[in-house]
Amino acid sequence: MTTDRNDLNMGMRCVKYMIFVINFMFLLTAILIVTVGTAIGTIFGDFEYFIDSHFFSPAHLLVAIGIIMMFVSIFGCVGAVKESTAMINIYGVLLAIVFILELAAAISAFALQGQVKEMVRRTLNESIANYNGNPSVEQSVDFMQQVLECCGVDSHKDWSFFLQPVANATESDVVVPESCCPPSTLKESCIPYEYGCLDRLQWVVAQSAALIATGAMTVAFVQILGSICAFMLARTIRRTKSLRAARRWQLQQSLGIMTKPHNPSYTQMEKSEKNPDSEMYLPNSPSVN
Repeated sequence: MTTDRNDLNMGMRCVKYMIFVINFMFLLTAILIVTVGTAIGTIFGDFEYFIDSHFFSPAHLLVAIGIIMMFVSIFGCVGAVKESTAMINIYGVLLAIVFILELAAAISAFALQGQVKEMVRRTLNESIANYNGNPSVEQSVDFMQQVLECCGVDSHKDWSFFLQPVANATESDVVVPESCCPPSTLKESCIPYEYGCLDRLQWVVAQSAALIATGAMTVAFVQILGSICAFMLARTIRRTKSLRAARRWQLQQSLGIMTKPHNPSYTQMEKSEKNPDSEMYLPNSPSVN
């Protein structure tokens, strides 16, 4: 009997440790998801004038999923400590909900990849057209061209449609902003960057969306496995608790300490003074020799 009880306790301890390990992995994954989502949101924020607002949704959703996963992991650990099958089942349901959210983030990120090139070309043309007379757009365009080391949409010649040529300039001379020139050539004659910004900005946005999609799909696969494991662990806890209760009942029965349910309607019969027990001897009764 002692061996069976030790086996049950060891089994329950293994279940707890398994849940703790799973939740620790989910906690690390949640921190990674929040980090990736925040980093991509920051990148998109640097180029917000060239990216439509709905492109920010997958990154924001990824951060929200990571925060939810942190609370779900803590909830699972509490359920394991309390050996509560209800809390573990709720934990499995929450993991399934997180799986659906991650699947939605992955699908939206995959869908946005096909819209990147058209969106970037449109926003770049609009921004370059509004370069003069709008300080915020001018600052954003200059920042993009300096960071990505590019000039114009397809090439530096695109600026010829928006900036007026200087006096005595030949037809081959194209006026470009200073941000189109490497810092080393600013004091000399400006040599614009060779590449346009379309391909480079498109690559940044497309790779960010692909990172969100692949990361969300990978974590979603792990989440659905975690949800299945949670339901299996809840079943194991319920079975272990039932076996523990059965062992306790058998132990009580073997020791003969099983008690019948108390009947509140039953009262102990009191002896009537009119019918005293004739065989009862009192202290002052005569002794019998």
